[in-house]
Amino acid sequence: MSTAANKMPEPAPILACTISRDIQNFDLLIDDMELELGESWGDLSFDEAHEFLSQPDAESLEFVAIAVNGEDEGDLSRITGIIRSAAERHIKIILIADRISPAGLHQLLRMGADDFVPYPLPDGALKDAIERIRRPAAPVAAPQPATVTHLHAVPDPAPQSPSFKAKGDRNGVVLPVHGLSGGSGASTFAANLAWELATIDKTNAPRVCLLDFDFQYGSVATYLDLPRKEAVFELLSDTGAADSDAFLEAMVTYGEKLHVLTAPADMLPLDIVAPEDIARIIDMAEANFDFVIIDMPKTIVAWTETVLTRAHVYFSTLDLDLRSAQNVLRLVRALKAETLPHEKLRFVLNRAPKFTDLSAKSRVKRMSESLDISFEVQIPDGGPQVTQANDHGNPLALTAAKNPVRRELQKLAKSLHDLNRAVETGRK
Repeated sequence: MSTAANKMPEPAPILACTISRDIQNFDLLIDDMELELGESWGDLSFDEAHEFLSQPDAESLEFVAIAVNGEDEGDLSRITGIIRSAAERHIKIILIADRISPAGLHQLLRMGADDFVPYPLPDGALKDAIERIRRPAAPVAAPQPATVTHLHAVPDPAPQSPSFKAKGDRNGVVLPVHGLSGGSGASTFAANLAWELATIDKTNAPRVCLLDFDFQYGSVATYLDLPRKEAVFELLSDTGAADSDAFLEAMVTYGEKLHVLTAPADMLPLDIVAPEDIARIIDMAEANFDFVIIDMPKTIVAWTETVLTRAHVYFSTLDLDLRSAQNVLRLVRALKAETLPHEKLRFVLNRAPKFTDLSAKSRVKRMSESLDISFEVQIPDGGPQVTQANDHGNPLALTAAKNPVRRELQKLAKSLHDLNRAVETGRK
């Protein structure tokens, strides 16, 4: 008997737990947990979670997946207590939410959830969330002493809301930027193009705003070292009650010239806003700014059509690789199927080859011909300076003015500004 017992395999350690009122309401979560963790996970009710998290067995947990739906809104205080208990024990928290109001979701996220996944679970969403929380945190760089040569380039350290009053006297040009593949430089393109437009003319510069519509992973605030206001969430939660004054109050100003609506402080579902909400925000932006740059999420959502329809030009960034080519085909096919204005797309090739790289330039030509598109903008590889500028929270114009990426965006901004000025002159 003892020999047989010694040969019995030890039970797999429990690495994660689902916590819900009734896990049967989340059958897709059960399937995905089994797919990702096999038998190394357990299930707890809300009542059981409090007791389990206080026991030594909880120390082996890598994360908990707290699943809530609309019926749990009346019990948020108990759920926030569970989130707090897990966070105190350094257990990662993935929030699974189904039909939760924006206010309820906001409250749960603020309590310390590390990631958010909507329910029903999109394919691979739980796997992606688990990979993100397992990823080691990036080391925090030691602060560098400021040097005299850069002091003039650092904008005001405490950005404020725009100082001008909302008059609705503008007719802004709407320029969304949509990355067709991860790492294609869409946010860098948007932030730097917005700054170039805002500083294109020293005496009569256009009024420019930059809207970060990636409500989950928006990085404009990071790239420009801006605070994320609570007023952003309030604006998104009830656009119907907001006017242009409230819109401007939710913004922050960078360098006294560029006005930015950052992504919210907490990760929110992309469907927290409906198409009509996005239309209202664009209406207010158009009425008060000359140029409206929109940093879009990579995901196609219900309100993507609204932005595309309102756009004057829709920039789409991509790399010279197969995944980008396939995504271009998917996007164009989807737009044509819905008879949407795909002709507004302007393809931006990121990390374009140098003039002397004939082999790579030949690949660009073949890709353009096979996809039946043209690369109207080609952004060269800016090297480490681009990443450094983003990490330091400044546009390239202030940290690496001669960088080839900056020079290309400067030329693009000038052409956009000249074209807009010619159109305005024609109207008069």
